[in-house]
Amino acid sequence: MTKTVLITGGGSGIGRATALEAARRGWAVAILDRDAGSAERAADEALLAGAREVWSATSDVTNERELVDAFRAANTALGPVDAVAASAGIELNSPLAQMSLDTWRRVLDVNLTGTFLTVRTAARVLQDAGRPGSLVCVSSPSAFVGFAGGSNSAYGASKGGVSAFVRAAAIDLAPHGIRVNAVVPGATDTPMLYFGLDGEALETERARLRDAAARQIPLGRMADPVEVARAALWLLSDEASYVTGSHLVCDGGLMAKSANDF
Repeated sequence: MTKTVLITGGGSGIGRATALEAARRGWAVAILDRDAGSAERAADEALLAGAREVWSATSDVTNERELVDAFRAANTALGPVDAVAASAGIELNSPLAQMSLDTWRRVLDVNLTGTFLTVRTAARVLQDAGRPGSLVCVSSPSAFVGFAGGSNSAYGASKGGVSAFVRAAAIDLAPHGIRVNAVVPGATDTPMLYFGLDGEALETERARLRDAAARQIPLGRMADPVEVARAALWLLSDEASYVTGSHLVCDGGLMAKSANDF
């Protein structure tokens, strides 16, 4: 059964991959992103990939009014939205003692509050229409374990909050037939990994991360964004009709592996 899916952060990374994978299945796709050009390019790609219909808009997940307006416009353009992927996120790293309050607030605002606003808006739209739906949030292994490299307290706190929120939201929304789950991607080859880098610095960092993945991840590589997208789309689909409040870990075995090598 095809669906109409709205994806935040749909212009790049896992969000873009989710939009294109949904398009390949013939779903109608609404793409939201802070970057208008990225949203439009992803929409064009989704149409070429086979989407039933496509719509895109500029929207900031931390702006309540923009989100509400975007959901309304998407419902008008494509028909009732019954699947939502809350993929918008940022990662700003800093050692804890040096982290600014502005950095802490920015990461929590986008990753946690943005997820809350997306899910709440979707829930209100679905409940007002008396329709069931499926919502997927993006968590992280850092919600469950500390990263050995450190400097990850804001991001880890934001994703830990997302995971707790998913469990609570699932209970609240289950009586309305609305499922809420999380996908947990590990190291994924997306632009967010290389934020602020270009040229030689970008290539050096890519090589470093690929080498680290080969040594540290049981499957020996980083994920392609489409692999995470497929996990998210399973949770959004009717094949997962009895799954809610759950986490689907898609990390190449990273969290299953002990750091001890003796």
